[in-house]
Amino acid sequence: MVHEVIIVGSGPAGYTAAIYAARADLAPLMFSGLEPGGQLMTTTDVENFPGFPQGVMGPDMMALFREQAARFGTDIRDQSVVSLDTSVRPFRLVSDSGETFRAHAVILSTGASAKWLGLPSEQHFRGYGVSACATCDGFFFRNRVVAVVGGGDTAMEETHFLAKFASKVYLIHRRDSFRASKIMQDRVLEDPKVEVLYNSEVVEVLGTDDPVQKVTGLRIGSLVGEPDREIPVDGFFLA
Repeated sequence: MVHEVIIVGSGPAGYTAAIYAARADLAPLMFSGLEPGGQLMTTTDVENFPGFPQGVMGPDMMALFREQAARFGTDIRDQSVVSLDTSVRPFRLVSDSGETFRAHAVILSTGASAKWLGLPSEQHFRGYGVSACATCDGFFFRNRVVAVVGGGDTAMEETHFLAKFASKVYLIHRRDSFRASKIMQDRVLEDPKVEVLYNSEVVEVLGTDDPVQKVTGLRIGSLVGEPDREIPVDGFFLA
């Protein structure tokens, strides 16, 4: 069987493509990928999307997107594409189940994923206090100290969310000002639980493996010539 169109990815772009293709009677096949719904699945309040004056939870929005795409006939497979051969026509794709698919057109809407710092210590404690999803793991840090690294809207949102649970949140940023929207900055900067470390970077995630593998702190490097310092934290979140 040769499909008219196959869509790789299931974030907002993928579902939009699916809705249009399905309404054009192209019977699209969608592969949802490793993170069905995309990064919005780890987003709390979405306030900048038209049609939701009171805001909407990211997972709720993506559930509506999926429902709408399916309503018009999109075949949604909760699988990933592991290879795509564009040297042949129709295009040839292989899923992680080992199946081969053919399509006259392929739409790539693979989106984005967490940007890790690339520190060996970061990967060592990944899942043991290091996380890229505040909404997934924030609850586990109730009344504890955590840190967030970043300077955009995602960092602000993660910090704002974590402050609901944590006793203190460090927000670590390489520059002396944020690129996030003003309204998001104001929410964070007005929160007494939040301490901002400007002109700073994380150079090492500190922790222990005995008796339990866990994060205990961060070594912070200065980008303006000040000495390195260590701060005690129980959790570290990348945004």
